[in-house]
Parts: sequence; structure tokens; C-alpha cells
Amino acid sequence: MSATFDLNERPDYDDVLQRIADYVLTYRVKSKEALNTARLCLEDTLGCGLLALRFPECTKHLGPMVEGTVVPHGARVPGTSFRLDPVKAAWDIGCIVRWLDYNDTWLAAEWGHPSDNLGAILAVADHLSQRRVAEGKDPITMRDVLEAMVMAHEIQGVLALENSFNRVGLDHVVLVKVASTAVTARLMGASREQLLSALSHAWVDGQALRTYRHAPNAGSRKSWAAGDATSRAVRLADIAMRGEMGIPSALTAPQWGFYDVLFSKTNKDQALKPGDKRQFSIPQEFGSYVMENILFKVSFPAEFHAQTAAEAAVTLHPEVRNRLDDIDRIVITTHESAIRIISKVGELSNAADRDHCLQYMTAVPLIFGDLVAEHYEDSFHEANPIIDQLREKMEVVEDERYTREYLEEDKRSIANALQVFFKDGSSTEQIAVEYPIGHRRRREESIPLLADKFRANLESRFPEQQCDQIISVCDSQKKLEKMPVHDFVSMFVI
Repeated sequence: MSATFDLNERPDYDDVLQRIADYVLTYRVKSKEALNTARLCLEDTLGCGLLALRFPECTKHLGPMVEGTVVPHGARVPGTSFRLDPVKAAWDIGCIVRWLDYNDTWLAAEWGHPSDNLGAILAVADHLSQRRVAEGKDPITMRDVLEAMVMAHEIQGVLALENSFNRVGLDHVVLVKVASTAVTARLMGASREQLLSALSHAWVDGQALRTYRHAPNAGSRKSWAAGDATSRAVRLADIAMRGEMGIPSALTAPQWGFYDVLFSKTNKDQALKPGDKRQFSIPQEFGSYVMENILFKVSFPAEFHAQTAAEAAVTLHPEVRNRLDDIDRIVITTHESAIRIISKVGELSNAADRDHCLQYMTAVPLIFGDLVAEHYEDSFHEANPIIDQLREKMEVVEDERYTREYLEEDKRSIANALQVFFKDGSSTEQIAVEYPIGHRRRREESIPLLADKFRANLESRFPEQQCDQIISVCDSQKKLEKMPVHDFVSMFVI
């Protein structure tokens, strides 16, 4: 073939796009465990969003793009009085639920927070439910929202199992954008062709770099990146619903597709041989696996790889709190992912920097016996120089078993161990915590604590009577599933 032209034969849609579209359009969620866990995720995610409203650095981003804008059947932002178009509402909801790094988590080859997708799901469902009722049609119910959550979790989580976007420098919110695009297009009533078009645009869209999550650039963008992704997803779904043509080989097109442009970068960890191409691995069929195995952040608003380190530090706190000046060194034994993502030394310049520092998230509970969102703020950090003094005494070492079992399907541990050594030669016991509260292996232990967390987060925004009303609905699977979305969201409006 001559090298002076391209063969212009339009291909079928990439297989990955077709698998996602067929899953979203044909799968019916029957797992009671998945739906019940989705209810817990809904509570926990909304609660995290309400708590974030206490922080001006978060709330400054919220509200209409043009002040005074009136949107018919506008989507509501929980905990506020805003009624916005679904695109901006998705941004706002996604921003508040992610701001404090306190919502559920998925850890595999890629990491992320599948409940971030609620920004898009709730905004679209609330708007559509109001509009349908105004047109004399049946509303969208919270069962539809829970099913969309299960599917979004599944798409994001299964794509994360064996595909490491972080290894090529991309942020995991690309998976939020793809999952939210798929489920919101479904809520909008997309045909298969429309859904495929929407998905193709999500993959060829500009993708965020992880720069803002890592030293030396960690900052607050990581707290609104998911909101940005959900907002873009709603926009892309809307574009496809208007009849915009798709891009069939968005992933596989030679030279111009996602694989060649963004997923075939070589690096010291995963060097490619000449001529090799990297493409997605989907090791299992889409179902409800991810929701059933999701990790809840119960005790600490902290990056998940540090959760067990913080738990170990709380355990050691009574033994070391009166001997802080006598500490010679502190050894954190951890897994490779924690070292790569959150182990850092040097100055921590902002709250977002601190909540992604393993050493900081270990030092605070070791000193104070707890770790809460306010502990990351500049004022707290500046008032307690002992935190950085302890950070300087910390050694971080990898346990190869911890690294291996982090990725094993039947374990998926997130292990850390902590031991403190004193100047007189004595030491504490090494405290190892391999599975955090919120892991499926500790699910029963975590459920009452999640309930306490939800009530506390509600009380940070609403009066007691309103809290009781919300909890009475959320505690009943049947009552919640039957409730129209717009009525549910109304309970969270101020």
C-alpha cells in the first residue's frame, strides 16, 4: 500500500466500548448484597459531601456559573439551596463528596473512588425525575439511582483491576468520566448507538495528569478533579443524546487512538519491547463484584493506603503520648503502592499535601490519638511542630508480602505495621493492621460505625428532626428504593 494516503474504512466500535455499552443496557442488578451496599455508599457519600461544606476552600467552587441563573427543574446540590443545570450540579456534588478524601475506595492496579460517580448520577436523576413528573410521567426512583451506582462502581472498578493508568501518568478520574458517561446516558434513555458515541467521546476527551496528586505539586485540584470528570461526563452524554456521531476506534486507532497516544508510554516499571502495544485487560465480566467488595473509609478522612497505619498509630498512642521527646525512630512497614503514592519527606505546603502523606497521617494519630479533617489545616499544622519532628524520625520500608497480598483477589489487603523505638533502647510492640475497618473482611464491624459517621455528618448541616427524617428513609432498603429521586433530594435541601 502506498504511504501517501490512509485507508479510510470506518471500523466497528472497539470491543471494550461495546462491552461497557451492552452491560449498561442489558444488565439487571439482582444482588441484594450489591444493592444494600449501594445504599450504604449513598449514605456515606452524601454524608462526606455535607461535612465538606464546613470548609470555605470547598464551598467557594459551588453555585451557578452566572449568579442569579434560574434553571427549570434544576438539580439540587445536597446541603445547599442551589438549583443548577445538571452539568454544573454534577461538578458541585462531585466536588463536595470528594473534598475530604473520606468516601469509599477501590484499590487494584489502579486506584480510585467509585462513589465519585454519584455527582453525575444524582444530578441527572434529580433533574430528569422533576421533569418527568412535570410532564405527567412516572418519576425516576432511588432504585434507579442505586442500580446506576452499582454499574458505575463496576465499570470503574473492573477497568482498574489490571490496568494501571497511574503508571503512564494519567489520573484515575478518567475512569470516573467513562463510568459516569455510561450510566448517565442510560438514565437519559440512550440507544446503543448513542451510548457508544458517548463512551467514545469520553475516551478521546482530554485526560487529566496525576501531577496534582504527587510531590512536589500535590494540591487542592485533587479534591475537585472527580467533580470535573462527572460534569464532563454529563456534558458528553448530552452531546451524544443530541445525535452527535461517535468515534468507533477511539481506543485502537493506530497513532491517534487512546492506546497509542496515552497508554503505550514506557517507563522503568513497565517497559515495552519494540513494537509492543499496551491495551486494556478486562479479566472478568461486568456484574456487581466491585460494589460488593468496596472499601469504606470509616475512621479517618485519609488516603486509603494510610488507613491501617493510622489505625496502628491510634493503638500505640496511649503508650507513646507521654514519651514523644524520647522517640529515636519510627518504622512504618508498608506495601509498594503506599510508597509510590503517599510516602514523602520535606515541607507539606497545604491540606491536600498533608492528607496524601503517609508520614503525616501516621504522626498525627500517634500524637493525638485521632485523625480528623481539621488536622490537615494550616493552622493546626503550624501550631504543632511536633508533627514534623516525628516525620523526620520515620523510616518507611516495604514488606514484599504486603505488596503481593495487596493485589491478590482473595485478600486485597492494605497492610501497614508500626513500631516506635526510644532513645533508651526500648521499643513498642510492632502493631500490624492488614485489613482496615471498612474492608469486606471487616464489613460487619464497620456497619454500625458507618451509621454513626452518617448521623454525625448529617448533624454538621441539619437540625435533629431533618436528620431523623433522612435516616428513617435511608435505613430502610424498601422505603429508599421506592422513593422518587426528587423527593429524596428534597430532604437534603436547606
